[in-house]
Amino acid sequence: MEHRKRRVAFAARVDAERLSWLPALLRSLALTSPAVCEDVVLLHPGLPDADFTAARRFHPRLVPRREDEGYGDYDTVITLPAEGLVRDDLAPLLRTRRPVVPYEPTEDPQPASPTGPVEPFESEHDAATAEASPPDLTPHQFYAEYCALPGRKAHDLLLHCALPLLGADGPIVTPAGKRVDPAGLARVVGSALHQQGRYAEAVDVLAPAAGDPRRARNHEALGSALMALSRYPEAETHLLVATAHPVVAPRAFAQLARLAWLHGRDTDAHRYARQGLDADPTDPGCRALHARTLPGATPPPPVPAAEQVAHVAYYAYEQENAGDKILPEAVRRCFGPTTDATRWHTVPVHRLVDDRVLADLNARRGVIVGGGGLFLPDTWPNGNSGWQWNVPDEQLRRITAPLAVFGVGFNLFDGQHLAPGRIAGSLRTLVERAAFVGLRNRGSVERVRELLPAGLRDRVHHQPCPTTVLRHLVPGWTDPAPGDRTDTVLLNCAYDRAGLRFGHDYGYFLDQMARAVRSLRAHADVRYAAHTPADEAFVHDLRREHGLTLPVARLYDLTNEELLDAYRRARLVIGMRGHATMLPFGCGTPALSLVSHPKLAYFLADIDRPEWGVSIHAPDLAADLTERAVGLLTDHEAAVADVHGRQRELLRVTRENAASLAELFGLPGTPAQTTARGAGAAS
Repeated sequence: MEHRKRRVAFAARVDAERLSWLPALLRSLALTSPAVCEDVVLLHPGLPDADFTAARRFHPRLVPRREDEGYGDYDTVITLPAEGLVRDDLAPLLRTRRPVVPYEPTEDPQPASPTGPVEPFESEHDAATAEASPPDLTPHQFYAEYCALPGRKAHDLLLHCALPLLGADGPIVTPAGKRVDPAGLARVVGSALHQQGRYAEAVDVLAPAAGDPRRARNHEALGSALMALSRYPEAETHLLVATAHPVVAPRAFAQLARLAWLHGRDTDAHRYARQGLDADPTDPGCRALHARTLPGATPPPPVPAAEQVAHVAYYAYEQENAGDKILPEAVRRCFGPTTDATRWHTVPVHRLVDDRVLADLNARRGVIVGGGGLFLPDTWPNGNSGWQWNVPDEQLRRITAPLAVFGVGFNLFDGQHLAPGRIAGSLRTLVERAAFVGLRNRGSVERVRELLPAGLRDRVHHQPCPTTVLRHLVPGWTDPAPGDRTDTVLLNCAYDRAGLRFGHDYGYFLDQMARAVRSLRAHADVRYAAHTPADEAFVHDLRREHGLTLPVARLYDLTNEELLDAYRRARLVIGMRGHATMLPFGCGTPALSLVSHPKLAYFLADIDRPEWGVSIHAPDLAADLTERAVGLLTDHEAAVADVHGRQRELLRVTRENAASLAELFGLPGTPAQTTARGAGAAS
């Protein structure tokens, strides 16, 4: 099964005579379509690359090609006239799924003004309409004109235009005499760099305005970028300054609460979160940290540290991701039925491993890191490791307890890139130090091996996510008889990093899913399974755009036992989140994947069932999904048996790895083999 976002490009044919027109064409494209930045393929008869130097100053994504190379590697190409100007916002054309779309200008000689929500600068910046650029406009004049436009801007194009302006001396003025506020522009640029994971560059851009306490937004953005580099004292200073602004205060307090929490200062974190909620009772960041730092109702019983295994993991709270809530418990069940503090010492993965935490780790009989997609750079970013475990190399080398990585995934999206250096260095230190490194799919194994020197690659192994074999791990598990299942298809979609998931195809995806839901309702009751509150955007959009209403099962409000029961009793699950596939599969329920992330394709490859996934960009998404779903529903007993059969190899690998680690850690009992028994006979 192939999965990738649809590739869209603009294209124009140029020769030596038409080269002089290129700057005007590129300027008009940017000024009429400021939120658009796709490749611009320039087909030419064999011009030297140096001939495109001048044009590159007006667009960051030029792709010169000889005419005979064509543009067959793009799914959709929007052709532009090399000797004309773009006079319309071309964003709507990106949603067209035809292979070639000729752009035909409207008769209106003036370009359309950009539309969309305005992100204002903090000072005198106000609305402006795009104007046709004169042929002799200099690059810096064009940059200023683009940066003065209101509304949303494509990050690549914004950075291409704004960084030279911010690096130059003197005021930023458009050809029409409009001044652009440098500090306001720096904030927008710093935020764009931050979203791309370019944290050091964001700090460099934001720092010049740091001396002005009135620039609260800049201070908050700078503090957040400094946190991502683990420059915590500086970050705290700027975030405290930002709390003085009533609009910025909730975000600043949320960051301060996070900063205090990752240092183990729970009292301070709770206080900051409460102050943020006083400023905005709806702020999700403050609400999450407030709940995370509430005093426990009853303290856990005292257990000698030497009897525990330290478990470094992401521990979800309240209405956070339902899949993340069950992951730590699933990992622990691989080593026996005991999952509480009598055997396990909880260590939140995002907390800084300082000397106090290091001492806690070394006092235990072993350290397990996992599971989940921890090899991801942009959730709780830190400059110590570059991935989710906030551990400096120096502290990692000082861990003396046996160390294992268990069921962790490499979680980058298509089109998402790692900052070079830091994560590779941390991974090398981790693999050198760990007794076992097991990643949850072979795709992740290969991606991590690529970041390691040749001598360490063979130390990275496959360890399936424990959620995929849960029916073999939960004590007392019994598989439902055919009559015990509800006649229900549970549907799940994910909305975090929506741009990376859907690209330009969200409208198409929504239309195809509406068709599939209507078809499936003839075969089963279709209900929506939300792993997070944000997932419910699908239900709202489906009702608004297509008049379809789905009942919602809010899985994020369930206990782990209730969550497993919901998946155990469903007849079929169609899921976009990784654990909306792996959890039902682990419960013995057939599952189809809506593939918007490589990790789902990796898992389906591991179990040799690529046909259990459909890319959300597939040209016949509705028909393919419906056909496969109806097939599983029609021959349901065979589908369940197939799931059970697919689990056997995953369970074998898990048992072997867990037994080896149990021996290393000196854990009593036989892990993974004897914990659950209703499932064994059925497998």
